[in-house]
Amino acid sequence: MSESLDLRLALAETELENPVLPYLRQDRIPHIWCPGCGIGTSVNCFCRALTDSGLDLNKVAIVSGIGCTGRTAGYLNLDSFHTTHGRAIPFATGLKLGNPELNVVVYSGDGDLFAIGGNHFFHAARRNMDILVICVNNFTYGMTGGQVAPTTPVGPTQTTMPLGNFESPFNLPFIADACGATYVSRWTVYHVRQLAKAMKEALGKKGFRFIEVMSPCPTLYSRRNRLGDGVDQVKYYKESSVIKNGADTKDIGLGFQGEIVVGKFVDRERPTWLESMNDHFSHVLGDQFTPYGVKPEGE
Repeated sequence: MSESLDLRLALAETELENPVLPYLRQDRIPHIWCPGCGIGTSVNCFCRALTDSGLDLNKVAIVSGIGCTGRTAGYLNLDSFHTTHGRAIPFATGLKLGNPELNVVVYSGDGDLFAIGGNHFFHAARRNMDILVICVNNFTYGMTGGQVAPTTPVGPTQTTMPLGNFESPFNLPFIADACGATYVSRWTVYHVRQLAKAMKEALGKKGFRFIEVMSPCPTLYSRRNRLGDGVDQVKYYKESSVIKNGADTKDIGLGFQGEIVVGKFVDRERPTWLESMNDHFSHVLGDQFTPYGVKPEGE
């Protein structure tokens, strides 16, 4: 018997466990995501970031809204909340203030977070609410038919723009930066190591943190605009991405199949909303005030 055959037989008899599986609700697999979609790749990166972070998973909660990315909360084997359309951030805010010991993550899509949910994003960042927001950006409403999203570049066609989109898109890192986020980065699903590292960094930091993840939607966005399949889009990410850590966020907007500036753009310190509230009322009320979210000694 040849050595190569021996090796194949040995591998066939050995159960090779995927290190991500313990993080998933396996009774809900297979997932609903299309072949070539990048959301699953981003979730893989997130699970590896959780492993590397060493966080107590009993103190990690994940909140999602409606949309393809919103299914993430249902698949992860964590305390999770699949909320209503556009309302993931206010749910996460209440969760964090209800139990300040939790590490709360919002994991949703560009339509959910920046269209119907845009107002919540702006004010949570302004207040520096202590949550991590991960936005998977595929330039479209993937679950409901491929309508124009707040991030759709000028030019490509969508169901609601059959002759091409003419509306200027949001520059998501610039919005997060301008609103006061303490951590802002952008990566694509090609950059799996950098993305997992960014997620780990953000999990270990305080304040409103934001990560944009560029992901293909081969079923709607790519097909409608003749961009090929998911592999073709990942090749585009590889060839067109330029790493510019510390870039000015106002200069990194995205065009149709143009250059993609990726990297870590913002990493700063600001008092969180809860810290600011405690400091303010401690100053105003003095000894009469008991800081919220701080356990008395001995507990």
